[in-house]
Amino acid sequence: MSFEVARGSFFSILGPSGCGKTTLLRMIAGFTEPDAGDIVIGGRSMRGVAPNRRPVNMVFQHLALFPMMNVGENVAYGLTQRGVARAEIIRRVGQMLERVGLTGAQAKRVDQLSGGQKQRVAIARSLVLEPTLLLLDEPLGALDLKLREHMKIELKQLQAAFGTTFVYITHDQSEALVLSDQVAVMNRGGFEQLGSPQALYYEPKTPFVAGFVGANNRFAGRATAVDGGRVTLASDAGLVLHARASDRIAVGDAVEAFVRPEIASLARDEAELPADLPRYRGQVESLLFDGASSAVLLREAVSQSEIRIALPQTGRFADLRVGESVAFGFDPQRAVCFAAPA
Repeated sequence: MSFEVARGSFFSILGPSGCGKTTLLRMIAGFTEPDAGDIVIGGRSMRGVAPNRRPVNMVFQHLALFPMMNVGENVAYGLTQRGVARAEIIRRVGQMLERVGLTGAQAKRVDQLSGGQKQRVAIARSLVLEPTLLLLDEPLGALDLKLREHMKIELKQLQAAFGTTFVYITHDQSEALVLSDQVAVMNRGGFEQLGSPQALYYEPKTPFVAGFVGANNRFAGRATAVDGGRVTLASDAGLVLHARASDRIAVGDAVEAFVRPEIASLARDEAELPADLPRYRGQVESLLFDGASSAVLLREAVSQSEIRIALPQTGRFADLRVGESVAFGFDPQRAVCFAAPA
């Protein structure tokens, strides 16, 4: 692989467990030596440069704070190892704790801190050394859901405030999309696609990216017609649908189509659907209430295919019931079709 990370940006590497994310991060940090190629940071090759000599710091998933040291000593550790004068250490530690929202916490023990506070101490300990690059290895993985959501916002604000280049690895697509300027989707040791969160979500280049980034309904089948950039697909279950072709597709090719839950329109009466949408009927199998992210699982009437559709936030379908028959449709230009992987 070959890629560049812009100075001062937030760059995320997103992929499933075992795809090589941590190995790549360890190479950048210097803990693992690549078999071939080069890693260049700030215009300087890192081949043969020891981890402690690189302009890089790393925040681990389990933070690795020293329990026998208080907060101030943890943050000061790297400066102490470098032989910085004590007065300068006190000044820089105080400044750094203030910037991460922990003013006056120097004397606190690590076990007195909440999960989010420990996270900020770990980041402060890294940033106080003024690295060119900060590497973060799934640092929010050990936090509960509510705290993780809060820390996503804090991390984004901290990166913007410091202007340090962040390289962040995660298997959580929400973290990558919310935090990043650029995201690389990794699979089996390589990058499937690299781009902005919006590009990955709305313009996936491979079936893996389409299936991994965001929720999607996936339909495998054969192309029965191709008209310009529009493909008609007959799924293996017998569902006929239309989608935008993402690559070259010929009639008879094995294909995969992806339809996001939020692009579908739902109605109790077919006449309520926009006139230009292909229309289907289905039966409600399950209601998935999750506030603004609520959805319904339908069983399409002809093919018996299961389809997930996001419910509008207007509350219009708050009285929808399991077993009810409904109509739905979606804009083919917002669905995407790929040639099936060989």
